Amino acid sequence: MATPVPDFESQLMWWIEEDVHEDMIDPKYMEPENLRLRIERSMDIMNRWIADKDVEALFHEAQSRHSPYGWVLPLEKVAENPQLQARQWYVPYQIDDLVITSPGAPYHFSHTPWQLGPYRSNARPIADAAESLQWQPQPKIDADGQTGDKPLAGLKVLDFTHVLAGPFATRLLADMGADVIKINSSERALAAQDPHHPYYLMWNRNKRALALKMSDDSAKALARRLADEADIVIDNFSVGVLDRWGVGYGDVSKTNPGVIYVQMSGMGDGGPWSKYVTYAPTIHALCGLTATTGVEGREDIGIGFSYNDHQAGLHGAVAVLAALQARRSTGSGQRVDISQFEVGVNFIGPSLLDFAANGAKARPVGNDLPYDAIAPHGCYRCQDQPKQTDADQATAALVGERWIALVCMNETQWLALKSLMGSPAWAESDLFNSLEARHTNRTKLDQHISAWTHTMDAAALMQQCQQAGVPAGVVQDGADLVEHDPQLRERGFLQPLTDIHPTLGPTWIDKLVIQFDATPCDDYQRTRAVGEDSVEILKDWLDMDDASIAELSANGVLS
Repeated sequence: MATPVPDFESQLMWWIEEDVHEDMIDPKYMEPENLRLRIERSMDIMNRWIADKDVEALFHEAQSRHSPYGWVLPLEKVAENPQLQARQWYVPYQIDDLVITSPGAPYHFSHTPWQLGPYRSNARPIADAAESLQWQPQPKIDADGQTGDKPLAGLKVLDFTHVLAGPFATRLLADMGADVIKINSSERALAAQDPHHPYYLMWNRNKRALALKMSDDSAKALARRLADEADIVIDNFSVGVLDRWGVGYGDVSKTNPGVIYVQMSGMGDGGPWSKYVTYAPTIHALCGLTATTGVEGREDIGIGFSYNDHQAGLHGAVAVLAALQARRSTGSGQRVDISQFEVGVNFIGPSLLDFAANGAKARPVGNDLPYDAIAPHGCYRCQDQPKQTDADQATAALVGERWIALVCMNETQWLALKSLMGSPAWAESDLFNSLEARHTNRTKLDQHISAWTHTMDAAALMQQCQQAGVPAGVVQDGADLVEHDPQLRERGFLQPLTDIHPTLGPTWIDKLVIQFDATPCDDYQRTRAVGEDSVEILKDWLDMDDASIAELSANGVLS
């Protein structure tokens, strides 16, 4: 099975070559009002077109066309993946007398390489760990006082990232006080690079915007000067783009030895798949997430959103902090090679260890836990709650469904749930009188619980369960989170941005999830237009005068 994420025009040309395009050249499919129809027709043709194709051959041919297809690999195929082998990603790990193949790291540091420490049956003392890191205690701050500076104040970041993973990493740094300079241009401000696109709005707050037309040699020279002033240079282009522009790590580190470069490519620098094109669904397929997180018999489900992009962004921010700590100890910067593919493979680490040690081939288990026999453990339908929508009847019915997730990890929680259900006779059966028995008979157990929850209001039932000590949560949609979730409202997690956007008007933000007492990060600036801060940035970073900036602007460099 394959997971394609092509752009429509490229896929259509391929279909035309093979004469399977049917009616897709009809101009009606390019009209915005027919977008849904285009998707439905495209998926229909796609399913029939690939049905008799060899998946491996299709995957490699698509990638040769720079189409980001993903091969839905089972765990054992991930374990023997040629890209991981070429990058020597798997490492030996010794546990007592047993040596097994262990997953590697999601980052490759050029100067301070990741190392797998010895297995420890007991926790390592904090003092020993701090000493090995050469950690220097910092002056204590009065708990009631504030420093006024954010944690990363003074850090200069040159941001060449785009779409989601990279911009999320730099948004985290910007939220924590770094001066993040977002590089964009009018010729690249398309789709997710358009400052009015939801992705761009979401991931580029608290950054200053510099326009650089990187196809111009003068812009490349200016970028080089900026890189010489930067603490961090980060991108998620294909490998080699910054090098071709003359602002790669090899060149800049000679004049700025403290600089830290973070490259967040899809496959990493090196290996037979290093030039392959990826998006999050591609990564999910290749790293084993799609094959192991669905339900039995449905390899086409997988994860329904760009999970790996979000995780790669978090890993990128953590990699920056690790490299900064190394610079504090050594005085030198370094290059960090992050393979978003390797980030994804890390998420199935326990299953890979189980396969290496025991030969176990993990398969999707739906709502069951993969390594624990726990029941009940699932999602159960509650009373429907119809909503006003403009969708068709079938879609509106799905939107109105309400579900609750319930789990009983021990006897105390099971007894509490029985009490909430009114201690029905079926619950006293020998089929459900122990954790092991409930797991063995979980299909019947789920049927009984579903019959009960189907009569209940989901939100009220969650409150009753939580008050009784039973872990439970409503399956929420976007409207629930924004309009009804009391926890998010109490913490002010979602709030209108006070910095009003000049063309879009009021916009909303999700707060930084980390809360600092002494160095609060509670103010947020709106996403900026292309080049909105160019003059200010060039004065701040390069001390340029007005005449020099005006000349660059007149020559189209700052466009």
